[in-house]
Amino acid sequence: MQTQLADFIKDTPEGREAEAILRSCVHCGFCTATCPTYQLLGDELDGPRGRIYLIKQLLEGHDVTEKTRLHLDRCLTCRSCETTCPSGVHYSRLADIGRQLVEERVPRTGVDRVKRWALREFVPRAGLFGAAMKAGRAVRTLLPAALQEKVAELRPAGPWPAPRHARRMIALAGCAQPAMAPSINAATARVLDTLGVSLVEMPGAGCCGAVRYHLNDQEGGRDDARRNIDAWWPAVERGEVEAIVMTASGCGVQVRDYAHLLAQDAAYADKAARIASMTRDVAEVLAAESDRLRGLLERRRGEPEPVAFHSPCTLQHGQQIRGVVENLLAAAGYSPTPVRDAHLCCGSAGTYSLLQPELSHRLRDNKLAALGEGSAPLIASANIGCIGHLQAGTTTPVRHWIELIDSRLNGTVL
Repeated sequence: MQTQLADFIKDTPEGREAEAILRSCVHCGFCTATCPTYQLLGDELDGPRGRIYLIKQLLEGHDVTEKTRLHLDRCLTCRSCETTCPSGVHYSRLADIGRQLVEERVPRTGVDRVKRWALREFVPRAGLFGAAMKAGRAVRTLLPAALQEKVAELRPAGPWPAPRHARRMIALAGCAQPAMAPSINAATARVLDTLGVSLVEMPGAGCCGAVRYHLNDQEGGRDDARRNIDAWWPAVERGEVEAIVMTASGCGVQVRDYAHLLAQDAAYADKAARIASMTRDVAEVLAAESDRLRGLLERRRGEPEPVAFHSPCTLQHGQQIRGVVENLLAAAGYSPTPVRDAHLCCGSAGTYSLLQPELSHRLRDNKLAALGEGSAPLIASANIGCIGHLQAGTTTPVRHWIELIDSRLNGTVL
């Protein structure tokens, strides 16, 4: 795609990156076939090709309006279009650049501004979020319906094995997951302990930065990244850990992008690149230990149990990890059922379910219908946001897939 960037952007790092992305797009339209919002709304401007055109206009100096912002707001950043694109267009990075500029040109007002500010300042603070979640559970029946579905029932975490192995890995606790499902990291610690790996969380690490970054506080998101790097770096530098394990695929995408986010920061660029290169989704960690894991599971495998696996966008499109979890579940004696339109987003998308509830709920209903077609008594996923979002729309239990592996290995209750 030919483009002529305006003077205000063309000689900046963002401008050079945006121009390269725009020039790689041939406007073929393959992306529209897999865009969830285009499928729902049928509007070219609510698909990747249309949004790219809107961002191109912005970068070439044309006026932007609230309508421009609305079409960008409706994007889930699911990155399904990136998986589909034959030209390798890195749409998500272009969207980040465009959204930031639109935010500056068309400032938000009223309830929308307050809501986004509250999400940026509240969700990333694990202590504050945890206290609010605890209070919410106590008065859940008194809350508005929209908030009731966000207050998840707390499942006991169970024991976390004390570090005892020479092999060690770091787990990111994150911001929402400790309050919503501490059982996930604890289950991961137990599974890895069985495989001879000790999992530890580092004091000082917190939100991966995705919440602030994707709500257009990009510098705040970078600050979250710097804080995590500072918390992890001593153990990394001393060679005490071999990987940084992500149990929330949404966090995994963000941490793997630290090298890009901090590329212009002389003090952190090299550290960020090292951290990004060490980051592994827990599925990749277990796949690397698959021979030993299969041997342990064969002795504990029960009757085959159907399970519907929802692969989050951040797993299959963001990290390009496909089929790995399904193979691990099969090795544990589960039988993953076919899921129609598995490439489509469930509608969670970080804070999207709060900011675009109508579209989000339509996507969730579609996803739950597809997951239910195999009549599996259990749904598994790989991201805390998706788990909470799906569970709010169904009575079928929704769990992180690592909890299913832990149940087979260690007899824990799902």
